[in-house]
Amino acid sequence: QVQLVESGAALVQAGGSLRLSCAASGRTFSTLTMGWFRQATGKEREFVAAIGWTGSSSYYADSVKGRFTISRDNTKNTVYLQMNSLRPEDTALYYCAANRRGGYTSADWYDYWGQGTQVTVSS
Repeated sequence: QVQLVESGAALVQAGGSLRLSCAASGRTFSTLTMGWFRQATGKEREFVAAIGWTGSSSYYADSVKGRFTISRDNTKNTVYLQMNSLRPEDTALYYCAANRRGGYTSADWYDYWGQGTQVTVSS
């Protein structure tokens, strides 16, 4: 079983930056594919970014490519999402997720989910 706890919730102005963190329990973090998803009010959950076991492979939604960076520290059992040039449309509840099957962009691959952390971007 893997437990995920996100942190970094904030209200920021458009154009600002924010880093989200997700801490995972257990000793198998280095074998997990990690992802970030988000859900805005009244919308479906959508893929944001994902990173492979070693950190050498990463994937991004087109809407965040060039602005967001996903990274991981396997010594700290933590994955990060650095968000730059934030826009009001980035406002959402951001979820951390994990899977052992190697899938990246579809929520269906992910077996473990955090509770979410709120990001609000004001214009």
